[in-house]
Amino acid sequence: MRIQQSFCYPLFTSDDYELSHLFTKARAMGYLATEFWFRDDSHEEVIATAKASGLKIASVCGHTSLEKGLNDVSDHDRIEAEIIASIDYAVKHEIPSLITFSGNRLEGQTDQEGLEACAAGLKRVCGYAQKHNINLNMELLNSKVNHAGYLCDHTAWGVALCQAVNSPRVKLLYDIYHMQIMEGDVIRTLQENLQWIGHFHTAGNPNRKDLDDQQELNYRGICNAIAATDYKGYLGHEFKPKADTLKALAKAFEICDQTD
Repeated sequence: MRIQQSFCYPLFTSDDYELSHLFTKARAMGYLATEFWFRDDSHEEVIATAKASGLKIASVCGHTSLEKGLNDVSDHDRIEAEIIASIDYAVKHEIPSLITFSGNRLEGQTDQEGLEACAAGLKRVCGYAQKHNINLNMELLNSKVNHAGYLCDHTAWGVALCQAVNSPRVKLLYDIYHMQIMEGDVIRTLQENLQWIGHFHTAGNPNRKDLDDQQELNYRGICNAIAATDYKGYLGHEFKPKADTLKALAKAFEICDQTD
């Protein structure tokens, strides 16, 4: 199997079955991991259930929040403390990567000034991340439909941020759905910038639903392109199924399971 697949479990839960059933079925499909977003005490049981089912945890958020992020230097002390605690949490649970956020554009702040602020914030924690072999993945989100005002909304800006920090542990979470909305040209973009990508997310566009023929992204082609590279990270499904959860999860795995 060339692409390691995971799924954001909160989007795939159902009143029809227990979480252990979801995880067991997902592992039988071939999934290697699950993931979630902002951690809290309830996730200790989730992690234990996932591991009992043979799943790893691929990713969690390193700090709050999407809107108030690293571009605001007045929040750097708070975010540094949160990321350090999240790195310790990741080490404890063998989680390879954390999500970081640029935050929304600040009034009067240029995109370059926002980049410099984010770079300064990440430089405060990247050494600790390197020490513990944990990736800090800056998430690319669309500011057109879902996250108005979000700063890290184009791949080129994200790559420039990674270059400015210059750490092997600072990378991008390339969300295919979000970047299709903002810039398209997905395959060329990921091929040209793969060295900066630490994690992928998927969803159908429009509407962030199943990876089916009613949406515009060719995930077979995209995943063939990823599989042709030396990418070793996870591709995580982050969509809300239209109907049967397990069928949607199985179909997504089949579409993205590109092998030799």
